[in-house]
Amino acid sequence: MLHRYEQCLNSSKKLELKNPHINMYSNPYSMPLSEIIIQKIRRSGAIPFRDFMEMALYYPELGYYASPPEKIGKRGDYYTSPNLTPAFGEMLGRQLEEMWHILGEKRFTIVEMGAGSGLLSFDVLEYLKKNRELYRDLDYCIIEKSSAMREEQRNRLEDEVQWYDSIHELDGMTGCIFSNELVDAFPVHLVIMENELMEVFVDYDDGFIEVLKPASEELKNYFSELGVVLPEGYRTEINLDAVKWINEIGATLKKGFVLTIDYGYPSSELYEEYRNRGTLMCYYKHTANENPYQHIGGQDITSHINFSALEHWGKKSGLEFCGFTGLANFLLGLGIEEYMEKLQESPDYHKKMLQVKTLVMEMGSTFKVLIQKKDVWCKLSGLKFQSGRLSRL
Repeated sequence: MLHRYEQCLNSSKKLELKNPHINMYSNPYSMPLSEIIIQKIRRSGAIPFRDFMEMALYYPELGYYASPPEKIGKRGDYYTSPNLTPAFGEMLGRQLEEMWHILGEKRFTIVEMGAGSGLLSFDVLEYLKKNRELYRDLDYCIIEKSSAMREEQRNRLEDEVQWYDSIHELDGMTGCIFSNELVDAFPVHLVIMENELMEVFVDYDDGFIEVLKPASEELKNYFSELGVVLPEGYRTEINLDAVKWINEIGATLKKGFVLTIDYGYPSSELYEEYRNRGTLMCYYKHTANENPYQHIGGQDITSHINFSALEHWGKKSGLEFCGFTGLANFLLGLGIEEYMEKLQESPDYHKKMLQVKTLVMEMGSTFKVLIQKKDVWCKLSGLKFQSGRLSRL
């Protein structure tokens, strides 16, 4: 089975595809998403890759995350940690419970941003229900823009959750804001360092093609603030949406924690020479490819996130660094070994043990955990085995 693991992007400055894919999930009475993008380009000229990616993923009813078909699991395009075993949700629940204790065992708000199928929410809530005092004082909120995903979540979670369109609706909250495999799906700008930093735009000429234009000052400042200097010929991504996202969280959270689980690296690792073609990848029916210009609206498009950027701009928004570690270390700190020992009492012990081992050994070695805080003391079990600081590393 395929997880969304790292693979390098190999593409040229100008990529031509003569037969744009027609979105198989589109309404038969509506225009295919590929044609909508083509018409936009014909009207306005070449568009930044970031805008292309946003339309491919989030265009109403036709974008990948906005259309009804299953995305996650056996009948989808990839697996996530909650699909493997409820152990992931229980370990996360343990960390949230500990945060509740640290914050004084008062009214506690948990905000999950981008809850997917709602499976992780279900597993977390099943664990937290065991603590009646916590559960009584709990507000579990989901920020979800996709109506298709929200409907799936409602069917699984019923009335235990409150849904919101924006984090701004929870301004002044105390608790924890967390996400799992969310930031990697934000639309990104593609850039290439030549004599100066150039941005990739998408044009159309009997197929989608890539053209280069001088990058904006905002894109150049991104690297300047992080202290990153790209060598000539280096191609990579810039996730300005992630910067905006962490700024909004910093402004919303009054007191508590921000927990981000995703795949990516600090700057020191993300811009290694062997990643000079970037990290952009596409996932379609459990196969990986490097071509975002096919299966438009029918495949996922992702890129590795820069954890140094989340720490840097989080600090500017009032969030302090709490800790950074690998997912395996996070799970070990929260007692995954104890969980595995208890599985011996289960009738389907071998199957469940294999699932947990896959979570720890495979996904645990790829995914990272960043925890930030605001106005709170921090000593968390999930950070017992840390990987160090992030800024300018």
